[in-house]
Amino acid sequence: MDAALALIGEDLKNVELQFKKDLQSDVPLIRKVGEYVLSSGGKRIRPALVLLAAKLCGYGGDRSVPLASVVEFIHTATLLHDDVVDNANLRRGQASANTLWGNEASVLVGDFLFSKSFSLMVADGDLNILKVLADATTIIAEGEVLQLVCTSDLDITIERYIDVVRSKTAILLSAACEVGAILGGATPELRQALADYGMDLGIAFQLMDDTLDYTASEEQFGKSIGHDLEEGKITLPLIHTLKLCSDEERDLVASVVEKELLSDEDFEQVLALVQRYGGIEHTIESAREHVVLCKGHLAKFPAGPVREALAELADYVVTRVK
Repeated sequence: MDAALALIGEDLKNVELQFKKDLQSDVPLIRKVGEYVLSSGGKRIRPALVLLAAKLCGYGGDRSVPLASVVEFIHTATLLHDDVVDNANLRRGQASANTLWGNEASVLVGDFLFSKSFSLMVADGDLNILKVLADATTIIAEGEVLQLVCTSDLDITIERYIDVVRSKTAILLSAACEVGAILGGATPELRQALADYGMDLGIAFQLMDDTLDYTASEEQFGKSIGHDLEEGKITLPLIHTLKLCSDEERDLVASVVEKELLSDEDFEQVLALVQRYGGIEHTIESAREHVVLCKGHLAKFPAGPVREALAELADYVVTRVK
């Protein structure tokens, strides 16, 4: 992230100030919950993508900071809703909002952030940007439902899973890049190249999350290890394992996935299978392939510090420890 921060560090500080301004409400709980989640960490990758994409396309105006804030508002709203759906108790190494204030407050403050985002987009006045972000939020909702439908499905294909990842995670990174391209007046070809960069970056990002759920410590990951498995989410390391394992081993996985509570022994048994069949290595390699695609999309732009920063950001995704 160092190269990116060198270019947009001051703008990211202004994004943080914009968050606080946009969170103003006559209802104190909204500000309390919103500030808690927005200040709980995270690398601000989505706002950074708006700012970097705008710079790459030659934009030098003052609209990029407010729109970067809008994108992070949308992301934060999805986190609040996700943690309720997933019964999560940790987020970025801290107690999740639903643990502290309850599911009702988390859902409703998430709704406020979504609504406020659209109000801010309307205030910006660019219908192209409004359409990109409105379409993205619709696809995110579809992705959440698709993931729900695929819960505990041991027959899920890699293609189907990547569809979930595109919809649930990668689309907002893609939209963030496209917003920057629109601000910079990019040609349709370059706008699409940046949208594609964001999509492949988002896929790589999620695939690395999939591996961290099996391999990181809770302190490194910032949320509970093995939570995906406990929630019945069949992610790429396990999908790869299920393609290669024996019928008896598959039955073992099925019995673990069906449990409401995951014991340490259950997790260790599945982890041993994932390690035996190279599920972690396969997923990391797949993430790296998407990073290569990211850099291919950037090749359409002239070489320079901003393009280099975006390339380094893609590399960071596959080396990070959250």
